[in-house]
Amino acid sequence: MDTNTASSPRLTRRGLLSAVSALAVLPLAQWPKGAMAADLDVGAFLALSKELTGKDDLYEDLAAKMLEAFSQAGKADDIAALVGGGEAAELENSIVATWYTGTSPAADDPNVLFYTDALIWQAMTFATPMAFCNGQMGDWADPPKA
Repeated sequence: MDTNTASSPRLTRRGLLSAVSALAVLPLAQWPKGAMAADLDVGAFLALSKELTGKDDLYEDLAAKMLEAFSQAGKADDIAALVGGGEAAELENSIVATWYTGTSPAADDPNVLFYTDALIWQAMTFATPMAFCNGQMGDWADPPKA
């Protein structure tokens, strides 16, 4: 009795090798997108940040920390597109919020990237970062200047 019918699939060695070869190169399908993100440098991100925040006195080392945090959050390609002239209001707001708060852009990552250099302290001139002295010894005892 012949169990081999025309409707039953048959895997040959050639078919198996072709399938395995295709699986090996499958990750390369994302290569151009990743290459675009790899071309993004800190200087370009810093220029974008200055444009979004309206501040010219942003620090490159802080921009590097932020870019790394956004990359780890999976936003490198989106930032590269934004630098290239794209628009993404939510991402733009996230970049500005990170500059002002100094916290990681990832919702599930509560890390603080920077604290005393966060832009919030420039906006809140009546306050200083906790445990950070901005004046002379005991200046906290004087009433605030009006």
